Amino acid sequence: MTITMRNIFLALLVTGFFVLNGCGDAPQEASAAEHGMTEDTIDEEVTSSSEKKDRPRIVFFGNSLTAGYGLDEQYSFPSQIQHKIDSLGYNYEVVNAGLSGETTAGGRNRIDWVMEQPMEVFVLELGGNDVLRGFELTATRENLAAILDAVRNKYPEVKLVLAGMEAPPNMGEAYTQEFREIYQELAVEKKTALIPFLLADVGGIKELNLPDRIHPNKDGQVIVANNVWQVLAPLLEKR
Repeated sequence: MTITMRNIFLALLVTGFFVLNGCGDAPQEASAAEHGMTEDTIDEEVTSSSEKKDRPRIVFFGNSLTAGYGLDEQYSFPSQIQHKIDSLGYNYEVVNAGLSGETTAGGRNRIDWVMEQPMEVFVLELGGNDVLRGFELTATRENLAAILDAVRNKYPEVKLVLAGMEAPPNMGEAYTQEFREIYQELAVEKKTALIPFLLADVGGIKELNLPDRIHPNKDGQVIVANNVWQVLAPLLEKR
């Protein structure tokens, strides 16, 4: 992304807001006989389901960018990553733990719940909403560090990935630089893989974002997924 495009995107962030909405109905059950299922086919279904549950988990933990704001979940970049994993013969389950409006403080409070299930890879995408609300960056850094520490303490072998973000230029050059350096420094300090800028080649580009000019649309999500995949893929193993 050019500096001009990045600045356009960052300026647009100032007017951003985040909303989470979801609903769904459980499908009605049908008998095995109605579907022509035998005991053998039922056993196969149970085995397949069990294998899926036993797959190592990749947890994406973030805000509306991770949640796929404004789109069906299938178009979110974590879902795009699941498609890549399945098509390339990897055996991982992607978990989208994105929550619209989430701050680093909120993520720090929520992380224990997310860690109830084992994980092999943890991708942390938070911080953008801290900037929008003008939070002190010392608190942002402490919260991000605490989340990474909590995950590693619970699962010592976990592979950590940190998704970098950018602050809008109206916050001032010093603030913008300090915010960028949080991710760079934490990646070294906590020994995590780093995505330099999650929205590279997407932020500020009208055709790749929803009408709010902040959240990626379907095409933008594909590019974001590629940004993530470049860093994530070397951490995965084919099984």
